Amino acid sequence: VAPLSGGWKKRLAIASGAIQDPDVLLLDEPTNHLDLEGLRWLAQLLVQGSWAWVLVSHDRWFLDQTVNRVTELNSRYVDGVLSFPGSYSDFLDKRDAFQELQEQQAQALAGKVRKEEAWLRRGPKARTTKAKYRVDSAYALQEQLAEVSTRLREGSTELDFVGSGRKTKRLVVGEGIKKGFGHHLLFEHLDVVLSPGVRLGLLGVNGSGKSTLLKILAKILEPDQGTIKHAEQLKVVYFDQHRQELDRKLTLRQALSDTGFTVMYRDKSMHVVAWAKRFQFQPEQLDVRVDLLSGGEQARALMARLMLQPADVLIVDEPTNDLDIPTREVLEEGLKEFPGSLVLVTHDRYMLEEVCTQFIGFDGQGGHAFFAEYEQWEVWLRKREQRQRLTEGSVAGSSEERSRRLPTKKLSYKEKQEFETMEQRIEAAEALLEKAQGVMTDPSVVSDHVKLEAAVKALQSAEQDVERLYARWSELEAKRQGVPSSYSE
Repeated sequence: VAPLSGGWKKRLAIASGAIQDPDVLLLDEPTNHLDLEGLRWLAQLLVQGSWAWVLVSHDRWFLDQTVNRVTELNSRYVDGVLSFPGSYSDFLDKRDAFQELQEQQAQALAGKVRKEEAWLRRGPKARTTKAKYRVDSAYALQEQLAEVSTRLREGSTELDFVGSGRKTKRLVVGEGIKKGFGHHLLFEHLDVVLSPGVRLGLLGVNGSGKSTLLKILAKILEPDQGTIKHAEQLKVVYFDQHRQELDRKLTLRQALSDTGFTVMYRDKSMHVVAWAKRFQFQPEQLDVRVDLLSGGEQARALMARLMLQPADVLIVDEPTNDLDIPTREVLEEGLKEFPGSLVLVTHDRYMLEEVCTQFIGFDGQGGHAFFAEYEQWEVWLRKREQRQRLTEGSVAGSSEERSRRLPTKKLSYKEKQEFETMEQRIEAAEALLEKAQGVMTDPSVVSDHVKLEAAVKALQSAEQDVERLYARWSELEAKRQGVPSSYSE
């Protein structure tokens, strides 16, 4: 077990619990260390399982795929709990309606308090029981309003990354990038252009080269081949998943402010206490050492530090580690509103789909492609895996195995001709698909919604052509080897 990665250790631990056929399976942050493939595996395991289970997770896509009831623990609710049946998306809709009702009730209460305060200012004397009761009720209403207002304000983080205001259209240009370690190729022939407004998500299993590409784009690593060009005096802000920007020996105060008293944000001076409060830190935490903070607090501290730096390009590597859902939601809004260019790596599929305008997907074997949507990458991966299985099956089939197969119709002359040209047709279709994917990275297309809509339709059409050809190839291959058609499915 020791040589296994964190993701595989997590899979093993979950599987060990599941095979005991429990009445109830309790899962505390089961998605930690799992890549996107691991998330799909776990979601399928839980949905198909026969046992009841309770899980704690901050992964919203995973919650949406698995649960039939969501319970949120939060001090902003009267009893500290809000629970609704349904998926996570259902919960969000019901929570929004609930919070809107709470705010309406708070406004009505505020109106009632104003009326009673006006009555109190007239100086009534509590000479009668009725008057005394009204005075007491007025003070009770004030306390109730203060409590409700505090509850509605609680837990809000403000994340607003500062752009430099640069108007340059080509901030980072990479051409022919190749990178590998030893005999393991991560990617090659990779071209990328980062322009203002481009929010690029990187997809792939752990170890496929996502974090490596981030470092190459930031000029922390050199590519083995190809070039990376930065616009003159480019300002890059890098959020490292290991949080190496944070000196853990410093206090929180020292980490946030070089002087320990003030910070400069948007050319304005702000006291460090006020700045820390924006990230849910209490004044008494300022003198606590960074290494004594929780993982989520360290992530918020790093964001607070990086937000002080104006940026042309944000490079963000696994920002959601240890973050709760409310902070993830605020982070999403901050990233979407950033006026420069963003490159994002995260296992949070919900965030990827909410934030990114385009994607690069890596297959872990040196291949890559560009996509307009996350689901397109999943289709691409399935087709590559299908093609690999077909190729391996074609080579591995033996005459002895073929002799044992059920008798079926062989290929007709026309089908033989079709089969012999199938691989070339697929290569041609994939070349057109790659060209359509390349159009999606053109800044002039991305910035023009009419051109972008046409490019998306062309990409979808190219993907359908490739999918159709693979399905036909699979059908012909099965028939050629004498496999019954039902088996080829």
